[in-house]
Order: sequence, then C-alpha cells, then structure tokens
Amino acid sequence: MHAKFTRLTAERYAYLVAHNPPLDPVLADLVAETAALGPASMMQIAVEQGAFLTQLARLVGARRAVEVGTFTGYSAISIARGLADGGSLVCCDVNEEWTGIARRYWTRAGLADRITLRLGPALDTLRALPREPHLDLSFVDADKTSYRDYYEELLARTRPNGVILFDNVLWGGSVVDPTDTSDDTVAIRALNDHVARDPRVEAVMLPIADGVTIARKR
Repeated sequence: MHAKFTRLTAERYAYLVAHNPPLDPVLADLVAETAALGPASMMQIAVEQGAFLTQLARLVGARRAVEVGTFTGYSAISIARGLADGGSLVCCDVNEEWTGIARRYWTRAGLADRITLRLGPALDTLRALPREPHLDLSFVDADKTSYRDYYEELLARTRPNGVILFDNVLWGGSVVDPTDTSDDTVAIRALNDHVARDPRVEAVMLPIADGVTIARKR
C-alpha cells in the first residue's frame, strides 16, 4: 500500500493551527488556565480537534450528544457550539475540581443551558440514559481501559447514522509497540481492532492530534 502522509513538525503544526478558526477570548482564557495546571493540561484536546468537533456536530445535525471525560471543558464547548437549536450535551466526569473550571467557562460561553454535567462513574451515567437509539454524537476521552464498555453502551443508544468518536486511538504510537503491554495500551488496541471489524458501524481512524476514530452506526 502506498503511504501518503505529511509528517508534522513544529513549524508545520503552527501553520495548520493558523489556518483553523482562531480562538475566541473564552477558549483562549480556558487554554491559559488549563495550562497552569501543569502536566495534567496535556489532557486538553488540541485546538484543531476542537474545531473539528464543532464542525462535525454541525455536519451531522446533532441535537443530543454525550461526552465521556470532560476535564476543564474545552471539548464540551466545542461540541455544544455545534449543536442544532435546542440541542443538549451530557458530560460525564469524576473530578469536581477540574469540571468546576469547565462550568465557569460554559457560563462565559453562554452554553450552560445546553450542557448537563454528571459527576460519577461514566458507565453508571450512560446506563441511566434511555435505552432507545437517540444519540446523534458521542465523544469518548476518559479512562482507556473502559473504552470497550463505553462503546457498547453508547452504540446501543446511538441512532442510525449517528457517530461515536474515540480520542487517543494512536496513544502516542504505543499501539504499534509490541513491547508495550500496559493496561491502557492493550485496551486501546482491543477497541481499535473491535471497531474496525464491527459490522454494526462504518469506522475511519484519522491522524488528528493523538488519533481519532469516528464510528458511524449503520
């Protein structure tokens, strides 16, 4: 198979970011406050990933969305901004401190009325949602060892042509390192293999940030 890709350097990445929508003051301030958290700030999605989530939500006409793993709220703002009128987003997280930051910025962004935060184990939150297919878009970026469980719970509740996105599917390249047998890496490999073979969905893996898989329910 012919390999066709452009390796990202710092200069090329800066060019890419410069040709995406610029950050407004809300997102710029959120990035700065999150950066002050130190190493944990790496959990924030990339700028181009946020723009992609907004665009995708608009393209699929999403009204009902779920996020698993909210951190300080950047991805939630990105999704919520792309929802159709009257749309709503349920966010699942377990960290009250970090999501406290998220709440402040959701209010600043004028989105507090369309985002509902559920603090507690995400599987409990997902299983409490109506069982019938009603979700248009889901974004999963939480504990990797539960990815397969999140997938099954969300897929059952996703409407035909609805989409589920998984972040970090390349896991810094560890997915192709046979010596890496850590729980997270093994779980991501398993999820990637399962989704690629699952006849219930049509999936594509893209090299956005640390890798994003989009699975469309047939």
